[in-house]
This record gives sequence, C-alpha cells and structure tokens, in this order.
Amino acid sequence: MKRTLKYSGVVLASALLASAAASASDELLNMQKNADDWVMPTGNYANQRYSELDQINKDNVGDLNVAWTFSTGVLRGHEGGPLVIGDTMYVHTPFPNIVYALDLNDDGRIIWKYEPKQDPDTIPVMCCDTVNRGVAYGDGKIILHQADTSVVALNAKTGAVEWKVANGDPKMGETGTAAPMVVKDKVLIGISGGEFGVRGSMTAYNIKDGSRVWRAYSMGPDSDILVDPEKTTHLGEPVGKDSGTNTWEGDQWKIGGGTTWGWFAYDAELDLVYYGTGNPSTWNPAQRPGDNRWSMAIFARNPDTGMAKWVYQMTPHDEWDFDGVNEMILSDQEVGGQMRKLLVHFDRNGFGYSLDRDNGQLLVAEKFDPVVNWATHVDLKTGRPQVVAKYSTDQNGEDVNTTGVCPAALGSKDQQPAAFSPKSGLHYVPTNHVCMDYEPFRVSYTAGQPYVGATLSMYPGPDGDHMGNFIAWDATEGKIVWSKKEKFSVWSGALATAGDVVFYGTLEGYLKAVDSKTGDELYKFKTPSGIIGNVTTYMQGGKQYIAILSGVGGWAGIGLAAGLTDPNAGLGAVGGYAALSNYTALGGQLTVFAVD
Repeated sequence: MKRTLKYSGVVLASALLASAAASASDELLNMQKNADDWVMPTGNYANQRYSELDQINKDNVGDLNVAWTFSTGVLRGHEGGPLVIGDTMYVHTPFPNIVYALDLNDDGRIIWKYEPKQDPDTIPVMCCDTVNRGVAYGDGKIILHQADTSVVALNAKTGAVEWKVANGDPKMGETGTAAPMVVKDKVLIGISGGEFGVRGSMTAYNIKDGSRVWRAYSMGPDSDILVDPEKTTHLGEPVGKDSGTNTWEGDQWKIGGGTTWGWFAYDAELDLVYYGTGNPSTWNPAQRPGDNRWSMAIFARNPDTGMAKWVYQMTPHDEWDFDGVNEMILSDQEVGGQMRKLLVHFDRNGFGYSLDRDNGQLLVAEKFDPVVNWATHVDLKTGRPQVVAKYSTDQNGEDVNTTGVCPAALGSKDQQPAAFSPKSGLHYVPTNHVCMDYEPFRVSYTAGQPYVGATLSMYPGPDGDHMGNFIAWDATEGKIVWSKKEKFSVWSGALATAGDVVFYGTLEGYLKAVDSKTGDELYKFKTPSGIIGNVTTYMQGGKQYIAILSGVGGWAGIGLAAGLTDPNAGLGAVGGYAALSNYTALGGQLTVFAVD
C-alpha cells in the first residue's frame, strides 16, 4: 500500500490563522513546534507524543546514562510527565498534587514549590489510586487540576496562585485526576468519579480569571449536553431530540457516569476539541437498560461554545467497564486511496478506531489484541460492536458470573497514551493482555458512596505467560505491524522520536528503548519503582534528554500503592497483579537520561 504522510493539521502553519484574535493557543501552536521544549502533557495538540529530536537515535541509544534524578517526596502512583518550557521543568505529583518548578540551568534547583492543602477525605473517593496526569501551560500560567477538583492557575515564574475555582464536589464522589488542556483563551477540564454515580462533564474556564464559560454534560437534556438535535451527528445522521436521555430508564441519566478523566485533543484548522467519555453507572448493566448515551463515546466540540459537531458511541450499553476516555491521536493519512484527517483511538474495549475527525465517519475498527472476545467485530455502518452472548454480563437481567471475558475491565489499553510517528506512519501502543471474570450484583445509589455493582477477578490472557504487549499499529488498515511481550501490563505512555527510537516504561520499573521499525530492544534501565508515567524528551544546552517519572501505582499497581491484599480489591486488580510486589516497591522519582 502506498502511504502518504503529513504532519497533523493541528500543527501546520495554516493552523495559526484559525483564530483572528490572539490567544493562549496561538502561543501554544507556535511553542509546540519547538522540539527543544515539551509544552503540553502529550507533546502537542494532536496527542502524537512525537519529537523531532534525533540526537538520541537507534545507533547511540544504548549509551544512555542517568544524567540526574529528582525525588518528588510523594509515594503512590506517578502518572503523566513533566513539562519543559525554556530553562524550566514543571514536575507534578499524586495527591497532595505538589508542583515543582526546576531550573535546568542549575542542577534542577527548585525555583518554586506549590503544595496545596487538601482534605485527606478526598483520597477514599479516588478510584484506582491517587494519581494526577499532569499540568498544562498557557498565558504565562501553569494550570493544575487538584484531586479535590480545584482548578488552580499558578504564575509560571513565581508559583503564586492567580486564580482558583472548584470544578466539582468530592463529597458527591467528584474528583480530579486528568491533565487540563488550554485552547484559545480557555482551560478545558474533565471530571472523575464514574464509580460514584457522577454525571460526567467537560467544562471550559476563562484562562484570565477562572470564570466558567460553558459546561457540557455527557448525558441529559439537549441543553445540558450541548447538542443540536438536527445538526449534531452520529455516523452522519442527526442525533435527534433527547438523545442524551431517551436511552436511559427514567432519571437514571442523572447518576449516569460518562466521566471525562482522559486526554483531550484539538484541531485548530477545524476548530474542534476531541475527548472521550467513560463507563455508565452502575457497573451492573441489568440495572440500566438501553444504550446509555452518551457514555462510552467520542465527542467533537467547538471550543468557544461547547456545542457538539458530532459524537460516536463505541460501546452502547456497556457491560464490562470499557471506559472510552483514552486519548484521540490526530494525523493526516491515506485510507482507502483517499487522504483523511484521521482521529485514531485505542479503546479500552480492545478495538482500535480510525475516524474522519471532520465528520465522525467510522473508517477502521479492528482488534489490537487478538484475544479480544466479547465482540466479533464492529459494524462500520452502524458503529455497533457485535457482542458475543457468552461474554455478555447482562444475562437476561440475571446477576451471573461471566467468565473468561477478554479484555478485563482495565481494557486492552487504559489511559496510558500511545505515540504516533509521522516519520514511520505507525502508532506505538502500550497494552494490557488481561482477561477477567465479572459478576454483577444489585446496588443502590447513595451520594458520595461507591456505586459499582460488580465483583471482578483478573488474570493473564489465554496464553498465560504475559500480561502486556507493546505494539506498532497501522491505523490505516487496522493491523499490528509488530508486537513485543511484557511480563506485566505496559502502563506507561510511549514516546516516538525522529531518531527512529520509541521509548516506554514497564511496571517492574524499566525504561526501555526499541527500534521503531522492528520493535527490537535497544536499551533498558531499571528505575527505583514501577513506571506508570509518560516518557518525555527535551533539549537543554545542546544535549537531548529523556525524562520519566517512576512510582508504581494506578489501577494495575493499586495493591502496592494502597497496601491491599484481598484478590478482589482494587476492582479486581489486586489478585491479577499480585506478583508485581516481587519486582518493585513504592517510590516517587524523576529520572533523566542522556548520552554522554
């Protein structure tokens, strides 16, 4: 197949003309083109996690050495990664969500430290560890989304608080774990808490003063979810009136889940923001008949008004907790002989989706782990997965133990972001190779209390010898190009570089470098704790560096992070990852590498 590649439209020079007025994203559109820095949590608006730096390449990556380290002073799971803007690195931690500004010209000297005072009662409300996925930059500010849902704007030079607003209420089960995104003059913020019956939303705040501009809920009346029944489309057809309520029974949508704790993307040419929504509440599907729209869906919205242009639901009437929050990766590639503005999404449900990001047309939907068995395929016309009755957890309204479901609830991939290389045209995907038994039970809703309604147990996939793969994926055809087995799930975000090297971390704590074309391992180094952070690269003083946060935790590492021993605890993960304690322990460290 002839492959034509272009760098994503979101970073083309023409994108700078998308807004006549000067804005924070005008600044970021320029800044993201400077490969020396790392100005957004996923590298650029397209979520490509790609760097044009090539000083470290496949010929010399084997000579990497530790250049310096920094202890965060916090244990539990360290997701996300640092920002690098000029000579300053911004490092975040899990709860209590400390932010450090480090001077890269002075051995990482701490320029300032922000340590919020948060109610420790927030911790029990956080599902799957006390993680935070990073800070954002814009308009001279560092934006932090705290666990207690506070959105805080810090002066990037001094760390002083410029404004602070509450995005939710932890007493109702609402928490903050996702990295913000700055688009134009707005800060976009999601919400966590799907396991507490929270109704998911995306909110835009004015970056100048923190005033709220708009909020779009995942389900509810049209005016709440910001859709136009005649203009907002689902696979090319108008969604119609009451699309956010008419597939729910009664008022269930008010506690419907669909939280928005993943990653956001932005195309400045199309002026659209993209993100995914999570599982419907409760996990017992028999208690919420219908498609449960718009949980488990991708939204494309106008950042100025919040109005949705299109939406696509990946897993109607979710029966397995296959959250749809994973990142949307934007690129321009040829599919079926036609250049397309692609949106590529690796869903928890095990299917890799390629859509036209302008109109939401579904182009490709294929399994990115061959053991996925809950559905045979996705119908490209209707967009619906063809569910295998044996693996349905809604057995005619009966609460039965459904066994051997692949993937497990944590998905063939969770939030750990993949990378895309415009040079190779491939996506590099950290995956989970894990299956489960799933037994629903009846549960009633109480505000601020868990609203799960299922008992899970997890274990390695059918071959039984590994729990993860790191793969290269062709999104134009929907196929695996190469796959590398890992003992445990790959819970680290990937990084692709122009040096033909791809980096990722492992739950045992290894930073690994592989050949982008073959997957051959070129380098590995074991850091002090398991890695669930995302690999970052930058240039300082003429030298390229690789940086990674290590600190085991997250859903896969919740047993270690929270000291849990019951195999069914941690929503089933504790038993599945029990052996992890033989390989690593808690930690909280930034490790920075360079070639001498």
